Amino acid sequence: MKYPSNIALVDCNNFYVSCERLFRPDLLNKPVAVLSNNDGCIVSRSQEVKDLGIKMAVPVHQVKQLVKQHNIQLFSSNYPLYADLSARIMHSLTAFSPSVDVYSIDEAFIDLDRHNVNVTDLGLDIKNSLSRWVGIPVGIGIGSTKTLAKLANYAAKKWANSGGVVDINEPKRRKKIMQITPVGEVWGVGRRLNEKLNKLGIETIWDLQSQPISSIKKHFNITLAQTVQELQGTPVIPFNEDKKSKQQIVCSRSFKEKITDQQELEQVLSVFCLKAAEKLRAQHGVALQVSVFVRTSPFDKESFYSEKATYKLKSGTQDSRDLIKIAKKLLTRIFILGYQYQQAGIILGDIQLIDTAVSNQNDMFDADSEQNEKSFALMKTIDEINSRFNNSMSFASTGNKTLQQSIPINKSRPYTTNWKEIALVK
Repeated sequence: MKYPSNIALVDCNNFYVSCERLFRPDLLNKPVAVLSNNDGCIVSRSQEVKDLGIKMAVPVHQVKQLVKQHNIQLFSSNYPLYADLSARIMHSLTAFSPSVDVYSIDEAFIDLDRHNVNVTDLGLDIKNSLSRWVGIPVGIGIGSTKTLAKLANYAAKKWANSGGVVDINEPKRRKKIMQITPVGEVWGVGRRLNEKLNKLGIETIWDLQSQPISSIKKHFNITLAQTVQELQGTPVIPFNEDKKSKQQIVCSRSFKEKITDQQELEQVLSVFCLKAAEKLRAQHGVALQVSVFVRTSPFDKESFYSEKATYKLKSGTQDSRDLIKIAKKLLTRIFILGYQYQQAGIILGDIQLIDTAVSNQNDMFDADSEQNEKSFALMKTIDEINSRFNNSMSFASTGNKTLQQSIPINKSRPYTTNWKEIALVK
């Protein structure tokens, strides 16, 4: 497998906040935060909010005083807007390289080997072009492996004098950055692994990359060993690797108002089933396992209740009707009258691609084959209608429930996805 010798990681700065500011320039240099589903937690922070000491994923009710004191502008998540701007950024990157490896909604690796120019200058060109074309600020890290590019990107955002672009290929610069950067900043090193490494005296990235691969394999696992190899300049993580389909799909919410009625919970779970089934069909999969869980508030310690039920199917399904039926049966098993439920969810597991699932059948021309074809065709038609007409079709089992369980605090307009909402220039 061929690996590029110059990989750039392009990472959008405070992406959700930057999307909101794009159409609200009056919010530049002011504290802004974007909230999670149901406006529960802070999931994106401007630098001004970070400087106030507000952590990622903190429940918004815990920082109400700071929000009021510093007039922090809060926005409900506007995922259609974020997805559209993300698509524009990823498409823009193809102007600089045909090899774009999209890592997440706000990050992508690109192959710079096709350019016979200084890579730092090229990085600055990419950064300035994205600012002009899309209006979203980015940081760019350049290295010989994906892990080194991630580290360079961290440096580009951490130190303002870098100009937002850092090339870590130069040995002295790479060593200096590694020696002053905590090992917890390494791509893939979480809190627990960070603590374990610290106990062994491995506190900086330089300490980690100096370890023998054999020692890392012995005391940790192959994944960390591969990380060390990448830090040492040996590429291990493939570029433009085919993205694997999700092996599990979860759809759940915490409710603004607690639910005590089983029928109401059934309606909520039906909505979750529809959303999970859409994601399942989008990756051309079928689920062989369905789970339902419910729980009360963890703060109600005297009457806390949490339970989960699972059903395994003989053959996979992606049909929303099947999933709703199963979910209702599972809820009947675990629902107890008298509790005030604050959260519920559906989990689709043991997911297989449709082709794989069909090949695993003993007889693909069995009596259920025609029924399956009709099911696939119906679900495809429903998805196409909902995509074109803004989720206009649903099932009676959902009642009047929708996926959004609370009124958004301050949701911005769909500036780029609805002609009626396009921004006006005066």
